[in-house]
Amino acid sequence: MIRTIEWTEAGVVVLDQRLLPSEEIYHTYTNHLEVAEAIRSMVIRGAPAIGVAAAMGIALGVKNSGAGDRAALDLIFERICSDIQSTRPTAVNLFWAVDRMKSVYRRAYPQGIQAIRSALIRESVAMHAEDIEANRKIGRWGQDLIPGKAHVLTHCNAGALATAGYGTALGVIRAAVEAGKEIEVFADETRPFLQGARLTAWELEKDGIPVTVITDNMAGHFFQKGMIDCVVVGADRIAANGDVANKIGTYTVAVLAKENGVPFFVAAPISTLDLSIPDGAHIPIEERDPEEVRQIKGIPITPVNTRVANPAFDVTPNRYVSAIVTERGVARPPFTATLRDLVKQ
Repeated sequence: MIRTIEWTEAGVVVLDQRLLPSEEIYHTYTNHLEVAEAIRSMVIRGAPAIGVAAAMGIALGVKNSGAGDRAALDLIFERICSDIQSTRPTAVNLFWAVDRMKSVYRRAYPQGIQAIRSALIRESVAMHAEDIEANRKIGRWGQDLIPGKAHVLTHCNAGALATAGYGTALGVIRAAVEAGKEIEVFADETRPFLQGARLTAWELEKDGIPVTVITDNMAGHFFQKGMIDCVVVGADRIAANGDVANKIGTYTVAVLAKENGVPFFVAAPISTLDLSIPDGAHIPIEERDPEEVRQIKGIPITPVNTRVANPAFDVTPNRYVSAIVTERGVARPPFTATLRDLVKQ
């Protein structure tokens, strides 16, 4: 299994996804600020993986805080949580993880500093294991939606690299293959960070699953030719009504799928649901560095002073979503009711 992130005595070990597929390099981070920067700079990315990284960053920060009493630790803990929360705004899993670690902190507080440190470490490691198990459950639920022989389009990377392991969208694909289905994947390259071309293709080739990389503007052609049987994508935040925030370009794929009568499935853990917001209009959209568009691996592809917009995500309205697959089951329209029922389980 691909190791995306791992807790060790030496620190938090993270695979640098910026360097794939040409280099497979792991970094060991020894303080929470390094983990925060890894999240911010997309050394590690993907909503579930960001959540696990946030938890481990908090645990690491408290472990190495040097606080002599709980009053001092309170101030340090709040600063650590603030540093982690400020990294990326869209993936709700990050904020879910911070809130969960805050709850653990409060429960362990009466027992003293060492108990707090131990409890936070245990919780972050547990969240890592829980995410892998959740992904496998998502895969089992989702593979039932995939035909026995299918060409599946995916956008961005929602595989082991975007999670603690196995993957959400790619977890569905992996589970379908494990069930004996004949699956071939079209992977959108996913500009500007090229998660599909670099990461999804790398993962699927490691697993021996046939994959064809296409540029983002080729998807319509393959829909029109009847060469795509279904779409499976991940998500960074899902509103109460089923509107889905995912990597920029997902909305385009969803519209094409609808126009061509192709089912569009979203695979995500319960932690990606944000029932506190009514719809996608309330989801904050991260705007990233224009240089990510102006160049590829340091090579300029636009005039130097060209104005660039670089939103990292878009929102797909629920009317384009056929089903949302979670570890607790499959939600279908009307999502306001079915998502709420899954959360209550």
